[in-house]
Amino acid sequence: MIIRVGVPQYSIRLIDKECATPGTMAGVGEPWVPAEANIKELTARVIIIGILLGGLMTAANAYLGLYVGMTVSASIPAAVMSMLILRGFKFKDVTILENNSVQTMASAGESLAAGVIFTVPALLVIGIWTDIQWLETFLIAILGGILGTMFTIALRRLFIVEEALPYPEGVACREVLVAGEKGGSGLIAIVYALIIGATFGWMVKAFKATHAHVEGLGTAFGTRLYAGGELSLALLSVGYIVGIRIASFIFLGGVIGFGLLVPIYGLMNGFPNESGFLVAINVKDYSQVWSDQIRYVGVGAMVVGGVYTLWSMRKTIIEGLSKSFKKGGSNDTHQARTEIDIPLDKVLIVCGVLVVLIFLFYWYATGSLVMALAGALFLAVVSFFFAAVAGYIAGVVGSSNSPVSGMTIATLLFTIGLVWVVGGLILNMSQTDMMIATMFIAAIVATSAAIAGDVMQDLKTGHMVGATPWRQQTAEIIGVIVGAMVIGPVLSILHDAFQISKSACEDTNTRIIESSDLPAGAPVDGLYNCGDALFAPQAELIGAIVEGAFGGNLNLPMVFLGAIIAVILIRLAMPVMSVAIGIYLPLTLSVPIMAGGIISHILLSSARLRIDGTLEGEMSKPAKEAVKEVQDKGVLIGAGFIAGESLMGVLLAIFIVADKKWPDNGIIPSDWFGGIGTLNYGLSLLFFAWFVMVFIMLSARSLPKKGNLFSDTMYVLSDAAKKLKTALSPPKP
Repeated sequence: MIIRVGVPQYSIRLIDKECATPGTMAGVGEPWVPAEANIKELTARVIIIGILLGGLMTAANAYLGLYVGMTVSASIPAAVMSMLILRGFKFKDVTILENNSVQTMASAGESLAAGVIFTVPALLVIGIWTDIQWLETFLIAILGGILGTMFTIALRRLFIVEEALPYPEGVACREVLVAGEKGGSGLIAIVYALIIGATFGWMVKAFKATHAHVEGLGTAFGTRLYAGGELSLALLSVGYIVGIRIASFIFLGGVIGFGLLVPIYGLMNGFPNESGFLVAINVKDYSQVWSDQIRYVGVGAMVVGGVYTLWSMRKTIIEGLSKSFKKGGSNDTHQARTEIDIPLDKVLIVCGVLVVLIFLFYWYATGSLVMALAGALFLAVVSFFFAAVAGYIAGVVGSSNSPVSGMTIATLLFTIGLVWVVGGLILNMSQTDMMIATMFIAAIVATSAAIAGDVMQDLKTGHMVGATPWRQQTAEIIGVIVGAMVIGPVLSILHDAFQISKSACEDTNTRIIESSDLPAGAPVDGLYNCGDALFAPQAELIGAIVEGAFGGNLNLPMVFLGAIIAVILIRLAMPVMSVAIGIYLPLTLSVPIMAGGIISHILLSSARLRIDGTLEGEMSKPAKEAVKEVQDKGVLIGAGFIAGESLMGVLLAIFIVADKKWPDNGIIPSDWFGGIGTLNYGLSLLFFAWFVMVFIMLSARSLPKKGNLFSDTMYVLSDAAKKLKTALSPPKP
């Protein structure tokens, strides 16, 4: 399950055609830079800055994705950060097209990370790998990334020019670039947020000055009840960006899985290691029930939800595919600068070379010529299918709402079927070899699909600001190469420092114990604390599906229960994938996401309330503009918090790995200054609350001046309570 976090669709500013001037419209009229202008675009300084930012955003999103299962769109923060760097270092004659090229490279690395981190770590989960293999990871990333980029080049003219699909995130990024060209407070806001997020992340993760989460257990009704939450600005910001609706459904899934199904299971079957009335810190037995049993409910729900999502969008998918096979025009010498793509014949040649390289890679990985040939041909067809689908759907509903998770699961299921027939029935391959073949095929397809939608958003931004397509496509390729080079070492560092997934952590500890030659039960040095392992929910999900298909050890009763819950959610017209990921995630991760969604709802409602005086009826145009301003400011601040905290997580991982190499040099930050010590739960909550208030204050600065945030909050909460009461009340006869 991949949730791509980006700017919501309603952040698009619609401008009346009569009031617009050339170069100002988001989807209509002339581009910001006219086609006849020939200004600086893909310069040497752009390439250098793009490579650096691309590497940073790839690392930050790899950490965030493995931490919680979500990635944040890098386009907007990269655009702002590139403007800060280019203008902060007093570069002369900085152009909007240079900033667009930088954000293009950074965004390509981020989207590549999203495809890799949700598939490659599954090889650790199922025990095929014990460590991240740099070469294989690079090959998966570069082959899938370049292939997806090539497909989007072939589809750009059709989807963006001829069909003029809206691509909401691309439009939003265009507005950020234009705002930066004009100047504004958004540049300062994201710098503050980046510093604040980094400070918080360093204090909590590096110095361990406070608890990273609080949780507790109590007994009632013959079972146990759980409460807890992660203290994370990054997750809070994710909740703000996705909004109250998606955040509430993720939280609902957490309540269903961790808050209801675990106690019910414990009531029926008991908990391991039964202990006293109140367990304030050690909740290992409770979490074990969730890990061994209930998380498979999330697996079943996500499989059904993913397939249903694709089925429900079948008309859109068929329409996109049918259009993608039509001729979209060809380059000629009379084309305007803004319409010149990388020539299609060269694109086809590169695609052919990539398929051959993929065949050689599969042959190297599986040792079977027939399996490699079948896998390469299968991938060539399926990868184009999902790249076209992802690109088209992203244009219609946005990358944030594009069902990449459903496509990944569907790809996995199709791949399992192919490997069963070719590898199992025809070649009689071993179980391990079939799992390797399945994972490598699925990983490249998933990477290709993940990058396609995001690249299309970037190309839409470029189309509106007046970029030269072939130059921007070159920037995309550079970004993919950078991301592919960075992602392997980053994953390796994170795995060595924290371990990627609890399953992989437990396997690593088992190997350490077995190789220690110490008596059973004796303390062993060097064991990992699996409670600190990066959760990697998608890797765990994919690993569970592959192991269940080839090993037969999938918890089928719980998977079927999840499928039933998914069917019920579908019948209730609820977003099944959002609830399913909530079931699959620990409740501690859902709580701050929900808190961020609530903050977003209150601030946006406050903006409307101060203009319209009510939350009922249709929103006025001035209120829409006020809501958009608050939303945009919050998104910028949230992106800064996410980037700051995530980058501190990656930096801490480097310190931890260095300490393993040189253990006697005091490298671990928590040991500096004699050890700072950890505040208790109450003070940890106060520390976190202070940063939350800073987030609210920074976002609220863009509210209309009249009004009071406290009274607005009381009004919004009262209004929500009334609506909830009405919704839950039985209909009057």
